[in-house]
Amino acid sequence: MILNPETDLELVRHLRAAPSKVWRCWTEPALLEQWFAPKPVVTRDAKIDLRPGGIFSTTMDIPEMGTQTGDGCILEVVPERRLVWTDLLGPGYRPVGDAFGFTACILLEPEGSGTLYRAIAMHRTPDQRKSHEDMGFHDGWGTAAAQLDDVAAAL
Repeated sequence: MILNPETDLELVRHLRAAPSKVWRCWTEPALLEQWFAPKPVVTRDAKIDLRPGGIFSTTMDIPEMGTQTGDGCILEVVPERRLVWTDLLGPGYRPVGDAFGFTACILLEPEGSGTLYRAIAMHRTPDQRKSHEDMGFHDGWGTAAAQLDDVAAAL
């Protein structure tokens, strides 16, 4: 995948667990809820219909900010290798008007007994990319990746 530095953010990590376990953490709602947002944020009510056009939805309880629900649409599924979803569309590829505005590409590659993990957030504009970066993309997604690593390694 070719990144556009003006609109894309990328997080790369080396995880201890094999891609099959990391994949489970991304695609099984009960596992996703354990790591998806940096604690003390609580992720709940995850819905994942693992097919193009299927729903990718989470509800997060964020201290001092309330509840945030994000409904998205799965665009691509390559088991244990690639998951692409966006908040720009809802289930069934229906356009939504109140989206934050990015597409997520989760790429998994075997690396020894673990996984080379790449999470890419593609934005519509450089300003949206900067806003996401300023909100703490690298710290937040990095913390979530460490939590993912712990959950996957324990499977």
